Amino acid sequence: MLPLLQLASDGLEHNMDEAYEILAKQFALTPEERTELLPSGGQSRYENRVGWARTYLTKAGLLESPARGRFRITPLGLRTLQSGVAEIDNTYLRQFPGFIEFRKRDRSEIEGESGGEENSTNTPDEQLEQLHLLLQKQLAHDLLDRVKQCSPAFFERLVVQLLVAMGYGGSVSDAGKAVGRSGDDGIDGIIKQDRLGLDNIYIQAKRWNATVSSEVVRTFAGSLAVQKANRGVIITTSDFSSSARETAKTLGNIVLIDGETLALYMIEYNVGVTVAARYEIKRVDRDFFEED
Repeated sequence: MLPLLQLASDGLEHNMDEAYEILAKQFALTPEERTELLPSGGQSRYENRVGWARTYLTKAGLLESPARGRFRITPLGLRTLQSGVAEIDNTYLRQFPGFIEFRKRDRSEIEGESGGEENSTNTPDEQLEQLHLLLQKQLAHDLLDRVKQCSPAFFERLVVQLLVAMGYGGSVSDAGKAVGRSGDDGIDGIIKQDRLGLDNIYIQAKRWNATVSSEVVRTFAGSLAVQKANRGVIITTSDFSSSARETAKTLGNIVLIDGETLALYMIEYNVGVTVAARYEIKRVDRDFFEED
């Protein structure tokens, strides 16, 4: 927050695009660091942090917003810089009544008393993203445990349903007919690569606890050769050894999906999960308040 306040120390109006450029150069950010997105993919992490820095400094009274997307330093902000402050964070801003009131309205005062959030360098958006990722990780863990308890036949049906949800195989009915050859030559299922059925994907589904070895991958590759198949996928509830992954990479036509990835795909494509609650994040519609 201090670099943003220092940027405004000339007393002139500045806009956010200008701030993004100046601060990025000041911190020597790479293009990758500038474009890194929050997990939601809705905004870059860098611009999100700069935006929240401006919000916090404005609420504390150190900056003011004379127009949409613009800011300039206040007399209080100038005095703060003249005091020789070396760092500005949430804890420092708690000396300003405006910031304290904002945090109360922002439902954070109670959390701040415990010393948790106030000491965090993450913005509220990042904290929300992290909480979402934590919940998703726990859900993936629980989901995989449930999958491991299912029968091998159920697991094969689950795999087909997931691949259909991902856009392969047309309908579940079409895919189900294709799986009628289950078990032939080490192949547990066959599913269309696309809705037109121009090509097929051969499946091996392993509801295992043990790590899948490279030998399994090589054997499956042999099965594909017998079927004159171009591509296949091995899906397991466990993991693959490093040599198995290297073998698949060398072969080039076999995709490996481990248990963790399987669970994340199930969450993403709503297979075996249901929505427990929805939360909408709303922001001010600045265009609404534009006057002709």
